[in-house]
Amino acid sequence: PPERKRFYQNVSISQGEGGFEINLDHRKLKTPQAKLFTVPSEALAIAVATEWDSQKDTIKFYTMHLTTLCNTALDNPTQRNKMQLIRAAVKFLETDTVCYRVEEPPGLAELQKNEWDPVVAWAEKRYNVEIGSSTSILGPNIPASTKETFVTHLASYNMWALQGIEYVVTQLKSLILSMGLIDRHITVEKAVLLSRLEEEYQIQRWGNVEWAHDYDLCELRARAAAGTLFVHLCSESSTVKHKLLQD
Repeated sequence: PPERKRFYQNVSISQGEGGFEINLDHRKLKTPQAKLFTVPSEALAIAVATEWDSQKDTIKFYTMHLTTLCNTALDNPTQRNKMQLIRAAVKFLETDTVCYRVEEPPGLAELQKNEWDPVVAWAEKRYNVEIGSSTSILGPNIPASTKETFVTHLASYNMWALQGIEYVVTQLKSLILSMGLIDRHITVEKAVLLSRLEEEYQIQRWGNVEWAHDYDLCELRARAAAGTLFVHLCSESSTVKHKLLQD
């Protein structure tokens, strides 16, 4: 549901047998499939609890990206295994945003070259792979060895983190930008800008529908940031000191 009246006063976390749980007053949070909402790290639990505590009179579920990602990881509604998640993320290489270039107009072609080439070059060096770019509608011919390198790299992440990685890749329509973001090579703002380069170019030329453009931009930033944070919090084994809902 998009919204629901807030039915709780206080939010807290507690440690159970399976990990960290979220408590809404004296109720334990459950997933859509009625499983106990349990997350693997204290830091992630605090972040999710903060999402719930920040809701006002109504609960706006569409703003709670971390909660949604946790529900997906716990319920796995599509019933995919680890390799299927990895293959789904790597498949984006075939249609990666930063690999498809235009020849016209010259201004956009130059902008793509100046903004996207450095990220592609970073990825090629970082993962020791060949990626390239193309102006053909068929896109670049990504070598099988490049795909397998990314498969091997992604296999080093756990199932929870992989859910977050695929989520970010889906938002940005780019595995390259997503890995640059998750590897802390580029910021969320930069990754989102690069994923919307053509749209931003057109807006600079023709103007924009203010509320629509601003909403889309903020929403994409929120989703990309939440997905990246989710990956990091699911990949780190260290805990943080309790500072629940203090900020």
